Amino acid sequence: MKSFAEKAIEFNKKLDLILDIDDVEVMNPFLNPKVLYITEMFFRKFFSDTNKRVFIFGINPGRFGAGVTGISFTDPIRLETKCTIINHLPKKPELSSEFIYNMIENYGTVKDFYSRFFITAVSPLGFLSKGKNLNYYDSKELQEKVKPFIVQSIKNQIEFGAFRECAICIGGDKNFRFLTQLNEEYSFFDKIFALEHPRFIMQYRRRMINEFISSYLNVLHNCEDLTGK
Repeated sequence: MKSFAEKAIEFNKKLDLILDIDDVEVMNPFLNPKVLYITEMFFRKFFSDTNKRVFIFGINPGRFGAGVTGISFTDPIRLETKCTIINHLPKKPELSSEFIYNMIENYGTVKDFYSRFFITAVSPLGFLSKGKNLNYYDSKELQEKVKPFIVQSIKNQIEFGAFRECAICIGGDKNFRFLTQLNEEYSFFDKIFALEHPRFIMQYRRRMINEFISSYLNVLHNCEDLTGK
């Protein structure tokens, strides 16, 4: 039986999305052999087993985090300092990555966290418009065109080893609404919990960061109770 890691690595290698939309560019870091190598190291370090995990869905990769490293909410800095995976990628910080790894430290060790949770995104590939991040839902045309890709990607990732009792959605109302609609249509999970996006927290609610971390931890523990893990 293939491990969670091997399934994830194969999935990343096959990711492909071609769009014909003016001023919209697809970010696919997995076309870079260096990024593929780094993600293989990451998955083999934390996911080399056949255990199921609770899935956490962000929106789509950003240009300073997963758009660079190929690992959700993990910028090159946190990849090296928190995951201890040496890399020579540009060490630009991402606010969302800073929050996530702060939260993980409050949960336990990085190894403990990834042994129970898998962070991905509704769209596993990100988008740029005029050099800036573009969320899949920021354009109705983009959302409609990427929906089949998103649906198939979620189906494929569930096969890595997902608990179906619950999932977690981070990224605000629009991401939660879209994922909930997909879930009603395709019955991916029994229940989906919603959490505020880390970037919003870090930009506009930084003084309340401890309260938001507590909210995250409460949801993580609720999912652990539902899955019996």
